[in-house]
Amino acid sequence: MSVARLTCDEFLAGVGELADLLVDTVDAGASVGFLAPLRRAEAAAWWRGRSAALSAGLLAVWAVRDEHGIVGTVGLAFAESPNSRHRAEVVKLMVHPRGRGRGIGRSLLDAAERGAAEAGVTLLSLDTETGSPAESLYRSAGWVRAGVIPDYAAAPSGELRPTTLYYRRVAVTEVREHAPTR
Repeated sequence: MSVARLTCDEFLAGVGELADLLVDTVDAGASVGFLAPLRRAEAAAWWRGRSAALSAGLLAVWAVRDEHGIVGTVGLAFAESPNSRHRAEVVKLMVHPRGRGRGIGRSLLDAAERGAAEAGVTLLSLDTETGSPAESLYRSAGWVRAGVIPDYAAAPSGELRPTTLYYRRVAVTEVREHAPTR
């Protein structure tokens, strides 16, 4: 399995698979912004709603496929403000339950970090549910814990949970102007 950055066309063609991934990830208890049960139509609409940001260069999405379809994804949301173009946020790092424990999450995170460096981004941030398995991934990848915010988001069950904020500095491999074609 390899990580591939999705073009706009690939992204739109994969909305069904992305929706399945999102639904199954939420059903498995991952706190990625949705409550359970999540309907496939709602998940597909959410993904389709990201296409404008993708085509504007404000979002990059990477995916990993296995024999059943997309098994993992990660996004990189680029800042729009002139004073923030050196940073981006890692968003929606998800690995389907069937793919967990195989290094997919680490490969996706590495791809997002490389993509950020290639885009001239020097600082990344993310948030994750405190105590989630994702925290060990971020720590082992060299991310720095910045702090915890109590009752930040509801878990898929609806229970309010704290989130932990992380950041990581990345070395720029090729400085580029912030442009919609990112």
